[in-house]
Amino acid sequence: MAEDSGQEKTEEPTGKKIEDAKKKGQVARSKELGTMFVLIFSAVSLLLYGPEIGKGLYNVMGRLLSLNRNETYDTTKMFSVWGIVADALLFPMAMFVLIIVIAAFVGNTLLGGYNFSWQAAAPKASKMSPAKGIKRMLGPQAGVELVKSILKFVVVAGFAVFLINTFFDEILHLSIESAPGNFIHALEILSWMFLGLTCTLILIAAIDAPYQSHKHHKQLKMTLQEVKDEYKNSEGDPQIKARIRRTQREMSQRRMMQDVPDADVIVTNPTHYSVALKYDTAKAGAPIVLAKGVDELAMQIRKVGKGNDVPIVESPMLTRALYHTTDVGNQIPDQLFTAVAQVLAYVFQLKRFQKGRGKRPVPLNKKLPIPDAYKY
Repeated sequence: MAEDSGQEKTEEPTGKKIEDAKKKGQVARSKELGTMFVLIFSAVSLLLYGPEIGKGLYNVMGRLLSLNRNETYDTTKMFSVWGIVADALLFPMAMFVLIIVIAAFVGNTLLGGYNFSWQAAAPKASKMSPAKGIKRMLGPQAGVELVKSILKFVVVAGFAVFLINTFFDEILHLSIESAPGNFIHALEILSWMFLGLTCTLILIAAIDAPYQSHKHHKQLKMTLQEVKDEYKNSEGDPQIKARIRRTQREMSQRRMMQDVPDADVIVTNPTHYSVALKYDTAKAGAPIVLAKGVDELAMQIRKVGKGNDVPIVESPMLTRALYHTTDVGNQIPDQLFTAVAQVLAYVFQLKRFQKGRGKRPVPLNKKLPIPDAYKY
């Protein structure tokens, strides 16, 4: 099947795939959403500052048209006009532009977030190819853009006719109004009609934004083979990693087995667990676990111990407690010190007896003092 072969893009994009796409500038973007924000807030800013801009233009034009003969021949007077222009138009025009800039930024980053990529900004020879350009013009995306354009034309044109019919009487009434009231009134009508027309783009953006998001997500989907390859590249080949872990484990076991001959005693389960202990008061305040293992490794520890005359003591409960609570190279827990001390005392007495320097030790108590929390 196609899915089993890993050729169909059925898998969700991974985090790395999404990050790589962002670095290339591939994020979900809706031109209609950005256009809607810019136009709507342009209309809003025109409503807010349009009357003030209209009054400023009226005053500036009135001042320029009322220059007397002496002022027209005085070049310094021409520069003073710019001060009038600044006083009348600087603030409302600055706020008008600022609102549009903020709207453009928000509208174009609302879907996909802020993202800048040098790779996307770099020139590409493929974009200069006429053949690929014609292919894009006749491709499915061009068809989608054509449908959107037709839809925008129908919606905007239909609403424009509605607005003209709505404001028709007020537009005719402008001819009998006196200046500057008619000028300001015209700007107000124009602003409301502009806002009404731009609001029609909400419908277009509401359709285009989810479509672009779905399209981008679909483009980022991966085949099963791509997911496997990415996992291998990021995490490493599982077979190689398993081989490395096996090699590390073997090296650790070899180092551990080299320390077994130095042990003072080996406590056993007696079949499944083995733990080699050494008590060196000069290096540590408590006995240290030199080696531990289960099954085959436990048997190998006992074998090495026998070959080097290391005493082997059977204590199943103590052996399991040491195996599960203490790592190789660490001191035993304080809670097990009393039980281990009894074992070491027995071993040291046994060695003295074997050398003819003491009596035969009393057999080791099978019920050593092990806390319930350390019983496994």
